[in-house]
Amino acid sequence: MLAAGAGSPWRRIVRSVVVGPPELPGVRHEYVDIGALRMHVALAGAEDAPPLLLVHGWPQHWWEWREVIPTLAERFRVIAPDLRGFGWSEAPADGYEKEQLAADLLALLDTLGIERVTWIGHDWGGWTGFLAALRAPERFERMLALCIPHPWVDTSLRGLAVLLSYQGPLSLPFVGERVADPMLRRILQVGRFGERLDAADVDLFAQHIPAAVTVAMYRTFLTRELLPLAKGRYAAAQLQVPTTLLLGRADAVTRGVPAGAVDGQPQLRVELLDGVAHWAPEQRPQAVLEWAHGIDSSVEWPASV
Repeated sequence: MLAAGAGSPWRRIVRSVVVGPPELPGVRHEYVDIGALRMHVALAGAEDAPPLLLVHGWPQHWWEWREVIPTLAERFRVIAPDLRGFGWSEAPADGYEKEQLAADLLALLDTLGIERVTWIGHDWGGWTGFLAALRAPERFERMLALCIPHPWVDTSLRGLAVLLSYQGPLSLPFVGERVADPMLRRILQVGRFGERLDAADVDLFAQHIPAAVTVAMYRTFLTRELLPLAKGRYAAAQLQVPTTLLLGRADAVTRGVPAGAVDGQPQLRVELLDGVAHWAPEQRPQAVLEWAHGIDSSVEWPASV
């Protein structure tokens, strides 16, 4: 795919995708046009079942949900998109503001004819869930966010230092694209308590996230979004969607976020997972299934996954 002229709204990041999405039992793949973006979506379950949206973060794509999709599909219409630039979705040269990512996902629901959805999001997928819920709460049944600070957390200097330790280099001109792949591969293995993510899965994530997309995600955040956030961009916003935020106790990204109720946000509750760092969908898939079980108590999930 070749990039058009620099001034064109149709510019695309140059990428070479020669291998299709990996196979997972019961999963089918579609490419959905949501305006100017062609988005890849992994689908499972019956189309007349309650819709459940699974939204990945960085540095992953829809494949991060592989441990939970087959079981969730027994009860739900599972929709696992790749965010713009990730996986098998198109990679525009711009549009990586997190509000735009939220808008993309709401547009996907529109295109699929889905009025209300249960949202499960990890990392940026959880953050975009908060943004979409604030913008269009009527589109949500409820939400589970994983391993991401909520918009009303007081960011400590230590937490900011953790974010800048990797986001800073990734956002730099010239440097970012050089370090994106090795840093992505290294970060995928951090906080797994001695276990290692399978090398094939590391390659599957790394090979389908262009370095330019990583740079755009974090350069946009640091140069356009972080300061307004620190100044209280969402301080007065009221979350109207019943939401659980699950955080790993060992996650450096969210360490210090207190458990329990959140002041001024009665619809939001924070819970902590022992023995988990940042990769909850892979380290503790049962926690995701148990939360989904709570939506419909008639479902009997397997005792272990």
